[in-house]
Amino acid sequence: MGDVLAGNHAVWEFDSDSVLIRFARGIRTPRLPRLWHALGSRRIPLEAVSAVTVTVTGGKRDTVVLRAVPRPGADPLMEAAAGQLKEACDPYRLVLPGDRAPAAAAFAEELRSRLGPDAAEPSARFLVDVPQPPLHLKAYDARVGFDGSAVTFQWSRTGASTSKWKAGDQRFPLAALTGVEWCSPEGPGGHLRLLQRDTTGDPRPDHDLAAAVFGTGYGAVHESLPFAAAVLAALRARTPVAAVPRARSGDDRLRHLSELHTAGLLTDAEYAALRDRFAAESL
Repeated sequence: MGDVLAGNHAVWEFDSDSVLIRFARGIRTPRLPRLWHALGSRRIPLEAVSAVTVTVTGGKRDTVVLRAVPRPGADPLMEAAAGQLKEACDPYRLVLPGDRAPAAAAFAEELRSRLGPDAAEPSARFLVDVPQPPLHLKAYDARVGFDGSAVTFQWSRTGASTSKWKAGDQRFPLAALTGVEWCSPEGPGGHLRLLQRDTTGDPRPDHDLAAAVFGTGYGAVHESLPFAAAVLAALRARTPVAAVPRARSGDDRLRHLSELHTAGLLTDAEYAALRDRFAAESL
């Protein structure tokens, strides 16, 4: 395709098999969300996109929002986020001036035309490269490290609970883990928890030896989310997740979509977009 669409906060460049998203400040957005600044740029293969939506908003400053809906299971960053990112920080969302609506619609239509027949099906593997994470993450009660083979927790003398401090620093090889739970520091109870293969930890993050607690100034989204995504990607590379069984056409597809939404594999917006798409295709 080779076309470029410049928005208020990013530039999307569409190629024959991918979309290159470059996050950059503009006149209308002199400051970028720190997550976008940390990401810098991302190349999204077209096979990692399940749908594309265009929304025109009214008001004093008319804008048009172009959003690519990531395919479930394709992007480690979005899988780790599990729908917790605020709309303004969504890396798949491009905001443009209202007069760019025709251009946005044309780009969206061209992108839709290149999506494969399995675009709505969950991916059996990650298709988007994991963002480069920090090697260490400073949480409120620990310094968390990841060397590619194991995650370590070094407890803070002032922040860690008595139970964590008494247990001592912890090391968790990837072979002992099944997943990662990231709870945004922008909400109550923010934490990073490792899901263990043979052990269930304490449900309280401040007492779980496989969890680090976030707080004001500790575990910020632009640091902790790429860190969680990197661990998750490493785990998937060791043990690929089996694809969710393919649903049949008609009502079965909508039922399958509802099951994915209920299981937390689709956000509300993604579910609504795909539901409407399936409904239109059945007409």
